[in-house]
Amino acid sequence: MLRMPVSLSSSFCDRPHLVVFISGVRHVTGIEIKTETEVVAVNGTDVKLSCTFSSSHPVSPDSVSVSWHFRPLNLGLEESLFYYHETPYPPESGRFKDHVVWSGDVTRKDASITLQEVNPTFNGTYSCQVKNPPDVHGTHGEISLKVVNKVSLSEISLLAIIVGGACGAALVLLSIFMAVRFYRNRRKENDIELHESKDPTVW
Repeated sequence: MLRMPVSLSSSFCDRPHLVVFISGVRHVTGIEIKTETEVVAVNGTDVKLSCTFSSSHPVSPDSVSVSWHFRPLNLGLEESLFYYHETPYPPESGRFKDHVVWSGDVTRKDASITLQEVNPTFNGTYSCQVKNPPDVHGTHGEISLKVVNKVSLSEISLLAIIVGGACGAALVLLSIFMAVRFYRNRRKENDIELHESKDPTVW
């Protein structure tokens, strides 16, 4: 008795679970994170380290986890700084104890933290990493923090002051010019009226 060969299409019909397996493959996409490049803070003040993210999957408080790490300027070992998953987990020891608070809102895709009463030992690089399964891959954002004793005027700020002062001076000169011109025109009109009133030929 001859046996008919089984075609590929009938094989898939006999094994429908293969189709389910193939269609069940998930393509994992990456988290996109945005942070500032550099932040300057005055010694003893509070500073917010902003970190926002985007995900192709729905975001909820129980799905998102946030990790912050710190690397000092002397290129020492990176240390865990802060963790968030449904509730914040600030550091319980070390230089950042009682100095870090949660300032974000994962429902708004905000993973920011605030450093309180910063000091020079906080100088270094801060990295923000966010996971929202199945989005668990992607680059992390990095912020360079510089703690200074006082605020110094940047070149941009100085330029803004110079331009603002020049505009103010121009407005003052223009106001003076318009006032003088108005006064001269008014005086000229008064002289004409006075001359006409003294001229006997004028009725």
